[in-house]
Amino acid sequence: MIFDKLERMGTYRGLHANLDTAVDFLLSHNLEELPMGRTEILGERVFLNKMEAQALPASEKKFEIHRKYMDIQIDVHGSERVETGDVSSFTCESFSEKDDIGFGECPAAASCTLAPGSFTICMAGEPHKPGILAGPDDRLVKCVIKVRVEEVL
Repeated sequence: MIFDKLERMGTYRGLHANLDTAVDFLLSHNLEELPMGRTEILGERVFLNKMEAQALPASEKKFEIHRKYMDIQIDVHGSERVETGDVSSFTCESFSEKDDIGFGECPAAASCTLAPGSFTICMAGEPHKPGILAGPDDRLVKCVIKVRVEEVL
């Protein structure tokens, strides 16, 4: 997982062409002004989902994992804790190929607190648990940018 300030987003150009597209979009758009729901950036390669969410205690959340996409997670309002874990200790309980998401448990984890002005990039194949309660206010408005790293031939 990468955790950094939005003002440094441009330093992550060059890791993947689709990530470069996402970075350019993020540096040129005000996320507060985007509508709720899906915003197309580059078709199925790069798109953004803006949503309202409720942060929950860690015990009420599962780790998730993706095979084809990395996630860029940004809180527009509110804050949350995000945990990441070692894939070798991840136990996948279910995986949807169609939705590219699996859920499970992962005892080995590190965490960071995500708030407006910062972001995380969770790599494909990296177990992560977003949406963990980080304070008294559980309301979130967040953007998740899906960046495809496995190309369909």
